[in-house]
Amino acid sequence: TIIAMLGGLGGGYCVGAYQKLLVEKAARQFLLMARYARIMAIEQQKPYELQIDPNNQGFLLATAQADPETGESQKVPVRDYFCKPVRFEGDVKFEDVRLEMYLDASSDEMGSEQKIVFLPNGSAESAVVQIGNGKHHYSIAVVAATGKASLYPGLTTDVKTASIDLDVQE
Repeated sequence: TIIAMLGGLGGGYCVGAYQKLLVEKAARQFLLMARYARIMAIEQQKPYELQIDPNNQGFLLATAQADPETGESQKVPVRDYFCKPVRFEGDVKFEDVRLEMYLDASSDEMGSEQKIVFLPNGSAESAVVQIGNGKHHYSIAVVAATGKASLYPGLTTDVKTASIDLDVQE
């Protein structure tokens, strides 16, 4: 009986730790993809979009690529050694997404698509994203002026974001 009780307690602890690891893994993947998007936008001198799945199942990186047959530009997912679309595991999902769009796009063009655009000059659209499972939470913040992404444990309300005025002289 004692062994069964200890096994049950240990199993419950392991399940909780595993769920926390799934949330942390998804948050770190989002962070790394945001950093990769910034690097690729600068290197390739074209915008890259970190797109959030509207069904809350994951995210992917996309960019514009010319169709060889028609010559028209179309968005294609980035799939290479360093980057591929991510599907969430378990109960992990986007719990909060706060985006500030600076590019010229009307809400009709955007639809319900949520994305963070990284530009060739190293900047990006400002964003704070919370990934969690209801119990464990991680937030990722993208600074508009520099396009840099940072990971924070906790809720988006705990993340202190400030706009940077590059014209201010001290």
